[in-house]
Parts: sequence; C-alpha cells; structure tokens
Amino acid sequence: MVDEMKVEIEWIHFPLHPQTPAEGQPLEALFAGRGYDIPEMQKQMKQRIEAVGLEYGDRKMTFNSRLAQELAAWAVTQPGGDAIHDALFRAYFVDGQNIGQPEVLRSIAETIGLPTDDAKRVITQRTFADAVDADWQRCRDQSVTGVPTFVIGGQQATGAQPFETLSSLVKRAG
Repeated sequence: MVDEMKVEIEWIHFPLHPQTPAEGQPLEALFAGRGYDIPEMQKQMKQRIEAVGLEYGDRKMTFNSRLAQELAAWAVTQPGGDAIHDALFRAYFVDGQNIGQPEVLRSIAETIGLPTDDAKRVITQRTFADAVDADWQRCRDQSVTGVPTFVIGGQQATGAQPFETLSSLVKRAG
C-alpha cells in the first residue's frame, strides 16, 4: 500500500532517553513515579505491532540507542544498509538485546551483510556522531517530542499509529 502512495521514508534519529546508562535500565525504573501501567502498555504495544505483521518480545529493559543510531546513519550509505532498521528493531523489541553495546551492533551489521571492519570503525571512532547530532537538532527544531513521529505534509502524528491514520495524512498532503 505504501508503494501505491509513492511515499518516501526518511529516517531521522531522535534522542530517546539519552541518559540511559550503557548497561540499560529496567522499564520500571524508567517510568518510576509516572503512574504508568507497564504490563498494560506492553500489551497495547504488542497488539499494535502484531496487527501490522511484526513481532514484539517481552521487553523488560530500555537501552541507550545512540551508538545504534550512529551505525544506522552509516549503514544507509552502504548497499543493502537500509536493512539495518529492521535488524535493530528485531534486536531491541523482539530479542531484547542491548543495542548500545558495540559487540551487539557489530553482530547486527554482520547479519545484514555490512562490512564488519567498517562497522567497527564507525562504532569505535564515532564517525557518524555529527550526523546524529544534526538529526537530534532537527528534532528539537521541529518540536518532535517522541518516537515514532510521522511528519507528512507539514502535519505530525506521534506514537504508534494505525495505518488508516497515516494513510489519511498522506492523502490530505496530496
């Protein structure tokens, strides 16, 4: 359906919980004192994700995604690198892997056929840090406050949205 609408997707990296420590943080600690029902949130997320044919694991932790964003910024410059988005999604939301750990990221890059030596260099030398910094600034400039945020024709929709909502935004944008 997306192909029929001729929609071009541009991934912009967002500073989601950049203070998260390298070892990660339990969701209970992340949402402490906010009154969230984490099991109910997880149930709703699982239903939304599975409704569009994706898997969702039993996520208990949040991890710092900064290095993953830098790897992704590089990956999309490589042949076949767009696969990084699905691979990172699977690692984080299905398998519960810490995508802030260099060895996990190198393994993900290898899995999708990216040159592992180049991926290691991107991660250790932080060669795409400026690109991610620019994305984070763009998010601030556009008042993006959460992920995912869909910007279509100057309109924004934040959070996991049903297909019908996004389709309506695309149609209104022409």
